[in-house]
Amino acid sequence: MVELNPRRQRLAKEYARTQRRLGLAETLLSAAYIGVWLATGLAVALGSYLAGLQNWLRIAALGAAIGAPLYVVTLPLAFYRGYKLPHKYEQGNQTVRDWWMDQLKALLISVLLGGFVLELLYWLLAWQPLTWWLWLGAALLLFNVLLTNLAPLVIVPIFFKMQPLGAEFGHLQQRLLALAAHAKARVRGVYTLNLSSRTKGANAALMGLGNTRRIVLGDTLLQEFTADEIETVMAHELGHHVNRDIPSGIVMSSVLMLGGLYLAHLALQAGTQRLGYLDPADPITLPLLAAVLGIYQLLTGPLENAYSRWRERRADVYALQATANGPAYASALTRLANQNLSEVDPPLLVEALLYSHPALKSRIALALAFASAPTLTPAA
Repeated sequence: MVELNPRRQRLAKEYARTQRRLGLAETLLSAAYIGVWLATGLAVALGSYLAGLQNWLRIAALGAAIGAPLYVVTLPLAFYRGYKLPHKYEQGNQTVRDWWMDQLKALLISVLLGGFVLELLYWLLAWQPLTWWLWLGAALLLFNVLLTNLAPLVIVPIFFKMQPLGAEFGHLQQRLLALAAHAKARVRGVYTLNLSSRTKGANAALMGLGNTRRIVLGDTLLQEFTADEIETVMAHELGHHVNRDIPSGIVMSSVLMLGGLYLAHLALQAGTQRLGYLDPADPITLPLLAAVLGIYQLLTGPLENAYSRWRERRADVYALQATANGPAYASALTRLANQNLSEVDPPLLVEALLYSHPALKSRIALALAFASAPTLTPAA
């Protein structure tokens, strides 16, 4: 079995700690920026200046005026987190040019999708001022399902090259398709993704919904992992299908999102006159909405992570039961820790607040426990 690399774990702790500090700095910077817009009434003044524009143009202009400076202000942190730090710790493969190209692509997608949601938000506020949050929640639920379905066809190819698994991996493909059939998951095939163009980290996924669902393996996984290890990793992903984690996760996130939208509705009702807003459907309320939803996301983030860790543990259990290969899964998780520079034993508070997966140390221990007593069902 693969052993944890002590040197890599020392680096992993440094890497994770630095990432957390940079994430906190970005959060505080964003909060201060939105606070300035609220405290100074800049949105009210800008809204008055743009009063002659058609409403949809006014919404777009205010959104750009608030969003663009924030993007520019946080860009140095994003560059350090996304490019400099991975290269410092020998995880990044991108050139500077490629990193900036990815940022440009992501920005264009965010502007298109975010602009659409923003226009829809204020249209609904004007149309249904009391129930807009319900309508928007339903629209975002449908949008989320559609985006999940189209991601392998539309979003992922913008950033990565996806192609069918080569003939040299024919035996592995048969094993993975058999695993999917056992899980009663209909997939369109097994594909590989050129993760190595950006990172040394390995990953695998079950992408898409319905007729777009497919097994996707990073080329970094294919290069470094054994067939048994890859099979256990994909069994974990298929465990999410068996446990219906994708639809339940969409429902969970939709319920939490609806709660945030309702709180935003209450904030608009209570704070419009106090902050100089005459109409909740006026886009000058955007800083208030951003503040309320941002605080709500911070408060509910640990709850979402706890729910996600529970789902991930159940998927681990399924992987062990489906493959009956605890040693291979423990080896795969250990190899992921070494290759992805993942901290195996983060502080308990950090895990509770920030981690969407259980700590790798506990996941490896679960796999080894199953390996020593394969007839037993590991505790979920």
